[in-house]
Amino acid sequence: MSARLEPGDTAPAFTLPDADGKEVSLADHRGRKVIVYFYPAALTPGCTKQACDFTDNLELLAGQGYDVIGVSPDKPEKLAKFREQESLKVTLVGDPGKETMEAYGAFGEKKLYGKTVTGVIRSTVVLDEEGRVERALYNVKATGHVAKLLRDLGLASE
Repeated sequence: MSARLEPGDTAPAFTLPDADGKEVSLADHRGRKVIVYFYPAALTPGCTKQACDFTDNLELLAGQGYDVIGVSPDKPEKLAKFREQESLKVTLVGDPGKETMEAYGAFGEKKLYGKTVTGVIRSTVVLDEEGRVERALYNVKATGHVAKLLRDLGLASE
């Protein structure tokens, strides 16, 4: 089980392929705040809801200096299909080896329907402009998570 990140930690660096097979590095986002969210699988109901919620709020987030990167164990081809099918605007990257997920504490044991399984832990990590962890949220719910995150970050219009 990988250790979970805490506020103040330096975020682990990563370079992963996006939906077009292009390399996306965390270092490319230096100087901007970054929301890195981890989800189990493209084209599944909960993950679709979460990705659509981030896409729907991307303009607001970008206007406040945030970039959003979604990480799943999917290959670029599946991410491209997910992006096209759902008209997603967030950057989606694939981590088939799960090394980045493990580094962020987003892969390991979790409860699923009362059973303990090993898999992707739905998580969101908010990074500052220097790549330090501001917030690390684990076992988040797909539905309502983005709205709660916006409230927590002081970006929601009540």
